[in-house]
Amino acid sequence: MTDTAPLYDIRDGRFARLIHPHARLDRLWTGGRWCEGPAWFPAGKYAIWSDIPNDRVMRWDATDGSVSVFECPALNQNGHAVDREGRLIRCEHRGRAVTRIEPDGTRTVLADRYRGQRLNSPNDVTVHADGSVWFSDPTYGIDSDYEGVAAEGEIGAQNVYRIGPDGALEAVIEDLRQPNGLAFSPDGSVLYVSDTGITHDPACPPEIHAYPVLADGTGVGEGVPFCRCDTGVFDGFRLDRAGNLWSSAGDGVHCFAPDGTMLGRIAVPETVANLCFIGPARNRLLICATSSVYAIYVNATGL
Repeated sequence: MTDTAPLYDIRDGRFARLIHPHARLDRLWTGGRWCEGPAWFPAGKYAIWSDIPNDRVMRWDATDGSVSVFECPALNQNGHAVDREGRLIRCEHRGRAVTRIEPDGTRTVLADRYRGQRLNSPNDVTVHADGSVWFSDPTYGIDSDYEGVAAEGEIGAQNVYRIGPDGALEAVIEDLRQPNGLAFSPDGSVLYVSDTGITHDPACPPEIHAYPVLADGTGVGEGVPFCRCDTGVFDGFRLDRAGNLWSSAGDGVHCFAPDGTMLGRIAVPETVANLCFIGPARNRLLICATSSVYAIYVNATGL
């Protein structure tokens, strides 16, 4: 961004209360090929993210601003989450699996097959309050050797799955072309999922869909479109405690109210892939944008 380029695009008065007019967009690091999958570890005061084509996971230390390689090789990891016990949950493109890193550093495979067939390439992941792990499984990691290993899909579908606390794996959403980012509403009653299927089908609208979570938490009801992207696609996103949805897009970060109204945009000079809230108050956005990682303070508290 240039000094004269506007940082904020306020489309609804509510957005003005969610930003700090004098906040600065800080570039924390650059040098990646496709930065994705950020996650915040409050106990360690650090964040990680994937640099998928370079097959590494990077680590930013909030205490001194240093950036280092957290893991390499990394099985072309994409999305990450932190579970209720502070353990790292990983989506591995090359491993074609969802895994968990235990306190002693060992790798536990949570899911790598559905009904005996290998998953495509798990992309993004979130953890429900009941401890279940939900993840998307599009084909991006097997489409070429750039972000994984080129291969034919075995399942023949791109689904969203739930791994129950008992380890059982079930497909919970089967109606999206390329399900991608996903996150729960603050009370866990709604699951939001982005569809980036336009990368494979020009007729597929770049939308985020909202699915009501069943009362017992084991699945979802029929989904409805929540919002549509006007620049690029919605990839990864997060919600704040008030239920506002902050999403990646081709021109920055878009913010939507719980009713789906677009409130405004934070301009970022690269295509944004994903984001998460960081810091002691969870009031700073960590933004993964193509080759760089940015951060900006907002007047919202993230989940």
